Amino acid sequence: MTISRDEIFAKVRENLVDALGVDSDEVTGQSTLMGDLDAESIDFLDIVFRLEKEFNLKIPREELFPAEDMLNNSKYVENGKLTPTGLEQCKSSMPHIDFSEFEKDPDVNKMGDLFTVDVIVKYVEGKINA
Repeated sequence: MTISRDEIFAKVRENLVDALGVDSDEVTGQSTLMGDLDAESIDFLDIVFRLEKEFNLKIPREELFPAEDMLNNSKYVENGKLTPTGLEQCKSSMPHIDFSEFEKDPDVNKMGDLFTVDVIVKYVEGKINA
């Protein structure tokens, strides 16, 4: 069964509203989880749990969001920036994210800007309609 992008967006929005305690009108496709919706790292676990339940999916660790241990590993991060190895690891484990702008300045503090509502919708859409 195929679910439309609009239906996926509506369900993702509803789950983000519940998980983050934000108003529905705050959740747009371009909303960043951390910057616009004030999500914290603990919220990402709740979001993943809710998405798994809502869409009957299994979301492997590090596939939707990077793990904290990766961002604290000197193989992947050096001087506050992703190393080329770290960037390649992110790209391979999270192909639903467009890293093209981030690559120009791979500051780990800017990673939160990569995680938008549209990224979640794209991820779920790819899983469901694969």
